[in-house]
Formats: sequence, C-alpha cells, structure tokens
Amino acid sequence: MDQTPDQTPAQRRARSPHGSPSLSQFQSHHASHDREIESLDEFDRVVSSPGSLAHHRVQAVDLTDRTDALLAADPTGAVFLGCPMEPGAAAGVRAAGALVFPPIPGLPFDPYRGRVYSPDELYARLGEGYEATPDALAYDWFQQTRADGDVFASMLRAIHDDAVSDALDELVVGSRVVGVMGGHAMARGTAEYAGAARLGRELTRAGLTVATGGGPGAMEAANLGAYAAPFDDRMLDEALMLLAKVPSFAPSIADWARSAFEVRERWPGGGASIGIPTWFYGHEPPNAFAAHIAKYFANATREDGLLARSTAGVVFLPGAAGTLQEIFDNATPNYYESRGEPTPMVLVDRRHWTETLPAWPLLRSLAKGRTMESRIALVDRIDEAPEALKRVGG
Repeated sequence: MDQTPDQTPAQRRARSPHGSPSLSQFQSHHASHDREIESLDEFDRVVSSPGSLAHHRVQAVDLTDRTDALLAADPTGAVFLGCPMEPGAAAGVRAAGALVFPPIPGLPFDPYRGRVYSPDELYARLGEGYEATPDALAYDWFQQTRADGDVFASMLRAIHDDAVSDALDELVVGSRVVGVMGGHAMARGTAEYAGAARLGRELTRAGLTVATGGGPGAMEAANLGAYAAPFDDRMLDEALMLLAKVPSFAPSIADWARSAFEVRERWPGGGASIGIPTWFYGHEPPNAFAAHIAKYFANATREDGLLARSTAGVVFLPGAAGTLQEIFDNATPNYYESRGEPTPMVLVDRRHWTETLPAWPLLRSLAKGRTMESRIALVDRIDEAPEALKRVGG
C-alpha cells in the first residue's frame, strides 16, 4: 500500500486487499474480558505499554482528550463502542482497522455501558422529583418506543441489555450467588418485610451474595438485609422503623426512594448485593439498597439471567404471578439439568404455596424420581430458609 507523508502511524496499519477491514480482523480468538477497556485509567494503562489496542473492546470511555494516544497505538481489530472522540481520531482509527460505533445522541441511557448501574446513578436528580431521574426518563423512552416497530430502537434496547449482561457476568465471577424472589406488594412495616430483611442479612453474613429482582417489597427487604449485614441488630431495627413511615412506593416513588437514601446516609458503608429489575414493569422502581443494579428492558432476559446466576440456590418468598413464573423458570433447567447439577429451591410459606397458589404440589410431582427431588424444600417460616438452603444444597 502507498504511504503518504501525512499519514499517522495508526493509518499505516495493515488492511484488507480492498482497503477495508475484513470481518475476521474483529473475530480474534484472543477476545476476552481481559481485553475489555471500560474506564479511562484502563485505557491509559493499555496504551502506555506496550501501546497496542489491537483486538480490544473499548466501552463508553470518553476519549476526546486522547487523540494522540489513539493515533499512535495499533488499533487493528479493535472495536470502540460509544466512545466520544475527536473526528480526526475516529477517522484515523477507523482507517487503520478499527470498528467505531459512535455515541447515540439524545438517549436517556448509554446502550454501550461497561458497568452495571448504581442506585445513585439511577436516582440522580431525585430532588427534582422521580420523573427527573435517569430511571424514569429511560422508562419514558421505553414506553414511547416499545410498540412503534422501529428496528433502531429495538436494536438499542438489545445492545443495552447485552452490555448489562456482560457487566453482570464480570461482577459475579467467583461469587456464590443466592437468589431471593418475592412480590412487590410486601409492605414496609410488616412482619413479613422484617423477616425478609433478616433473611438477606443472614445469607450475606454466611458469605453469599444476595440477588433479587431489584424492586420494592420482598426484593427491597432482602437487599436491605444484605446492606445491614456489617452492622449490629439495632441498626436494622431502626432502619425498619424509619422505612415504615413510607410503607409503599405508591403514591410517591420519590418519597419511597428518599427514605431509603436516608437510611443509607445514616449508616454508610453497608453490605453489597445485587438487584436485577426491569423497565418492562414500570410500576416497579428499583430499590436503593442493592449496591449493583443490572436493569434491563427485556423482562425475559432479566428473569433468565437472574435465575441462571443464582448458582447457590433460590429462596422463593410469597408472591403472585411474577414469583410463580420464576419458580418454574428455575425448575425447568433443574429438571433437564441443562445448566448442570440442579440448584437448591426453597419455597417459604406452606399455606401460600400449597393453598393460595399451589405451586409446591406441582413442583414436587415434577421433581419426583429426578436429581432435583433432593434439591427442593418447603418451609413455613422465613427464618427456616437458610437452614433448608444448606440442607438441600447437595
């Protein structure tokens, strides 16, 4: 290839015979999480030594002040996902063999994000009302685009959800994750809510990572318990009393969320847990006690991902249609052993799961004679769940 004097080092890299990067250039067998760059500090470390971006994936990193580094490094097979950069830098790395997906202007979320959300991120500007928060704005965008048939909008949702899944996988590496499922209707100030909080605390103190559906009710209670794990019993008792002043997220999500942030501010440095909510259920705002929030547009992706990552088992508290769906979404791979050995399933509240919504008899019949039969349990009280989880844990 001819080299003109004004070409940058990046522009002189190898290209396909037709002058454009070939697809195989981006399908490196070296691709892995180790080649993902998700912060400016990571970018600086990579380009400083040995100075090559080849086959890296750079996600949502602002590179507007890194033009010289971009043009000096080898970007062969690199992919830049939503990274702001100067036009000359974008043209240079593209010409040298990189693939550049530019940021999408006007979106209330970043489809290329490299991290899961935090409560502070989703509830930014809460002082102006819930409707001003990024969480509410993303839901509004979803409502406007979900039924219009626009392939671009559906593509953006899919990219976002895949990026969140990738970030969640990175987050849970090496963790023993236990899912706690339950309905959003469980009100603060009730004995059931306090019991779910104590369950989350005990599981966290046992070295498990609690993961919930990330919403209100039983989900919030379990995340609250995980947050309370480093503190003494008095802290949780006082937090429960403070939260009871705003029993539900209806009629005011803002008041409900503010009371949770008040607890966090009074007792900073709580234990970490995971919330996996969805904008599909717009009436369920995310709770502020999960340190890590993997929020999805597609509820099916969210449900499957939550259960698949609960490798240490799942506790099912009383709930309605959503919790019932989760029971059998979890039972199916346990039945077929499609994810390997069946994982523990503990249903809490005998009357609820045998009379109100009789899922237990069906689950027990389904499990009969299979490996999963020894991995399921039904208990009466929440405080029996941790021991039952150990008993059926294999």
